[in-house]
Amino acid sequence: MVFDDRAQAGRFLANRLSGYAGRPGLLVLGLPRGGVPVAFEVAQALGAPLDVFVVRKLPSPLNPELAIGAIASGGIRVLNEDTVSSLAVGPEEIEVAAQAEAVELARRERVYRAGRRPEAIRGMTVILVDDGLATGATMRAAVRAVRRSGAARVVVGVPIGSPETCAALRREADEVVCAAAPAALFAIGQWYRDFEQTTDDEVRRLLASAARARRRGAASAGGRRASYGARNRAGAWR
Repeated sequence: MVFDDRAQAGRFLANRLSGYAGRPGLLVLGLPRGGVPVAFEVAQALGAPLDVFVVRKLPSPLNPELAIGAIASGGIRVLNEDTVSSLAVGPEEIEVAAQAEAVELARRERVYRAGRRPEAIRGMTVILVDDGLATGATMRAAVRAVRRSGAARVVVGVPIGSPETCAALRREADEVVCAAAPAALFAIGQWYRDFEQTTDDEVRRLLASAARARRRGAASAGGRRASYGARNRAGAWR
């Protein structure tokens, strides 16, 4: 299956996650940037709050394309100990990489949330969403970071993923939903007709839209409770 865009992919994934719809204590986290449009559709379909979970790879000093670990929202740091050991990367080099990536992580947190506080993770069922899984390095770091943040259950959800990567992540997450897992997955983008890079502005807009929808839902629920209480009080005098 080839998706028109990330929004369609999100709706397709939401259908596979429909068993979580309406559950209390549910939180959907999108990995920026491409995972957020997918996560937006999932959160809307499941009736869950949406937030962003920023993860930045820590590049090897010898090969910037190779990750030796990652840092994530909430001050979480995850290291690939085997890679660190095999490359003999020292603590000072790790710290330099972490500080450099922390600058971009903080920028994204500030830009995306626009002053809104992060959603609480502790005790929640968290669905981590991205637009696809190739190597899974970023998602693996996100799973570990969310666990360290106290999530009660961690679910990985992607519209498209490598069968091997999806299988490997099942050893880390409580559940992995790869809506489609083609045997020949060379690049995530080949499974999207429109795979233009998601912008910071789009991420910010989607998060703000989800926050407004949640406030409207809370206000509507509060109004219904107040009306119900008033009717009960009136009935008590009859």
